[in-house]
Amino acid sequence: MAVLNLGTYPPKQCGIATFSMDLRNSLLIHGNEVKVMAVSEEKNKYEYPPEVVFEIDRQHRPDYFAAASFINSAADVELVIIQHEYGIFGGMDGEYIMDLVGMLLKPYVLVTHTVLPNPTRSCKNILNYLAGRASAVVSMTRNSMMLMSDLYEAPPELIYLIAHGVPEFKVQDSDLLKNKYGLQGRDIISTFGLIGPGKGLELGIEAVAGLTEDYPRIIYLILGRTHPMLVEYEGEKYRHMLETMVSRLGIEDNVRFVNKYLSNEELGEYLYMTDIYLSPYPNKDQAVSGTMAFAVGCGRAIVSTPYSYAAETLAEGRGLVANQADPWELADLMEEILQNPALKQDLQRKAWKLGKNWTWPSVGRQYTDMFNSMLDVDSGLLWKDRNLSYANLPTFS
Repeated sequence: MAVLNLGTYPPKQCGIATFSMDLRNSLLIHGNEVKVMAVSEEKNKYEYPPEVVFEIDRQHRPDYFAAASFINSAADVELVIIQHEYGIFGGMDGEYIMDLVGMLLKPYVLVTHTVLPNPTRSCKNILNYLAGRASAVVSMTRNSMMLMSDLYEAPPELIYLIAHGVPEFKVQDSDLLKNKYGLQGRDIISTFGLIGPGKGLELGIEAVAGLTEDYPRIIYLILGRTHPMLVEYEGEKYRHMLETMVSRLGIEDNVRFVNKYLSNEELGEYLYMTDIYLSPYPNKDQAVSGTMAFAVGCGRAIVSTPYSYAAETLAEGRGLVANQADPWELADLMEEILQNPALKQDLQRKAWKLGKNWTWPSVGRQYTDMFNSMLDVDSGLLWKDRNLSYANLPTFS
């Protein structure tokens, strides 16, 4: 299939940009041709690779009309993939993407990264509009899939369940990695991702503070640089607030900030030496977490707040989920793992069983199969109304 992916893209540093690149690479493996239409804060801010054939200035509304015209006239584009998250497009709640879709004459797949159970009217209208015109809708959890059908009125027969992909991390020995990083003999708790408010790092720091008296050798690694957009607006104010919190709690020896954007190789090393992966998102409506998906892919023992993605992903004993976003409850759950090596091994085994099916080559195959199922066998053309059922969708098992 000749595909054009629309979304953010590296060298921009954000989760959807990384997702777009990894998805493209996985589709190439399975014989697809994939070009990219990148959304930027402003034109010429990034030096994009050759696969980026068009750039949208996110707040420049005419660019969306020009982008639709470009796609419609491109003979080498059969299908568009739209990565949807409200914050990456211009206008209120990213409404400018509707201008592009309204002019689009080619079929598109809508990949839903944020599916709110209690949306504002504006957010609901936007996603309803996009889903109603899509030839297929990809949801990354069953809960999101049901919301897309029941709340956002996407036709159930057009919804596919395809998990968030994870890199094929090299399996590595935890003790050897701890020696490499000078952390031998320490119990490692980690959280990774671009740092910013809403990630719950305050909860994580406070939870670790509740453990240090009984477990003085634990260390909490906060992995990742501050989100570039946040740095642009306020510098490192948020990180400095977290550092001040660590000092106030007197746990400087138990918390370490790794202030850099990690390569997949580095990230794999940090994850494989992690004893407990902590996911402390405070927002219960968080529909997808790429960072948790990575931890599952590495078979880590995971402790999490009870947000939507965690509740579904860590069900059936694949992780420990708190009843609420409370640091003391998170500390209690982490202590269960620290006290019980057998529990840790069981959590790792169950997470690994799920995560091994989430590697990007596997996900790329599922997307390619979806493209093929969207073809009219007689004409060879993509079409919208297909007779599919939930029973045919990829599952988490």
